Amino acid sequence: MSYLIFIIKSAFFNFSRSKGRTFLTSLGILIGVMAVVLLMAFGLGLKRYIEGQFESLGANLIYVLPGSKKALARGGGLIGGIKFDEKDVLKLKKIKSIIAITGAYANPATILDVKGKSEIAELVGANEQVVEIFNLELEKGRLLQKKDNDKKSKVIMLSTELAKKFFDFDNDEVIGENIKVNNQNFKIIGLLKSKGGGGFGGGGLDNHIYAPYKSTYIFNPEKNYYGIYLKTETKEQIEETKKQVEEILQKRYDKDDFSVYEQKEIMETIGSIIGIVNSILIAIAAISLVVGGIGIMNIMYVTVTERIREIGIRRAVGARQKDILSQFLTESVILSLFGGILGLGLSFLIVYFIQPFFPAYISIGSIVLALGVSSLIGIVFGVFPAKKAADLSPIDAIRYE
Repeated sequence: MSYLIFIIKSAFFNFSRSKGRTFLTSLGILIGVMAVVLLMAFGLGLKRYIEGQFESLGANLIYVLPGSKKALARGGGLIGGIKFDEKDVLKLKKIKSIIAITGAYANPATILDVKGKSEIAELVGANEQVVEIFNLELEKGRLLQKKDNDKKSKVIMLSTELAKKFFDFDNDEVIGENIKVNNQNFKIIGLLKSKGGGGFGGGGLDNHIYAPYKSTYIFNPEKNYYGIYLKTETKEQIEETKKQVEEILQKRYDKDDFSVYEQKEIMETIGSIIGIVNSILIAIAAISLVVGGIGIMNIMYVTVTERIREIGIRRAVGARQKDILSQFLTESVILSLFGGILGLGLSFLIVYFIQPFFPAYISIGSIVLALGVSSLIGIVFGVFPAKKAADLSPIDAIRYE
């Protein structure tokens, strides 16, 4: 134990003689560890955020989406393919276990404008049952009603959080105000309670605006839906309802033209997609760790060259090859760990400032991985310079100029 303490003290003494070089050598590892840890933190945060958004909708929700489940798992399935319409909704509405159903038109790049202030939101065209399906709660005004669709009324509901971006208000003053939706005038009839969430400048479900689907025909002249949402009375009815939905739709479409999901499946599918994308990004970020490791190896080779006479003297007074190997390997690992700990510390700092806007977090696994990888890089890239030092002949080393 005392020998290990001696080696560590010796390493820190050698580092103190060249503080600038020590820091710059560790900088590559610092950047690499920080990149990997932050990407893992963002990936975990994104997964948590999406799960929170889905859980707020309830457990007995079913989605009918275009494309097969395999296509959606690969990141496709919602682009192109079949388009649902009102006939599909009317047929599915006959299923007894369904308590609410709506087709949905969506435009995620909708521009809202009030007196020169602009925001991007997601327009959802649906019927009045979207309120029950998405568990929307009213803050002020009124909710969508059947008559709004029957009359093709140009009215919308939006969250209080979204409305605050346009109005300095007492809630009552916003009801009845006009707002431009992609240059079309709509009247605000209801403010919805916030469902929370956020990230990347958006507000999740709080960034949705809801209009009667017949009013959105001006944006959707084909009168198609991108998907169908429905809700069962209980969770136990989900499996049977899914089978009935598939049987009805297969009379009109091929079985690979659409998919029927429950909440759990959607969350698992999205989670797997996020996992794959995040793994690729982490692998790319890990390249900087390799670059940092090469930097450590290069500096350690320089250090060995500078200290050849010291090595020769130590060997001459009794130091064994393994003592020299241990000394330089320890220095390499400490250099790498120093960069890893600094990178981890900066990652915690960045996540701390980001958390009010996005639920990123650093897991125990991320910490273990960061420190473990740092140590491993120190060993792998330090072993060659350390072996070179250990293999030097004592006589040749002392004579080295």
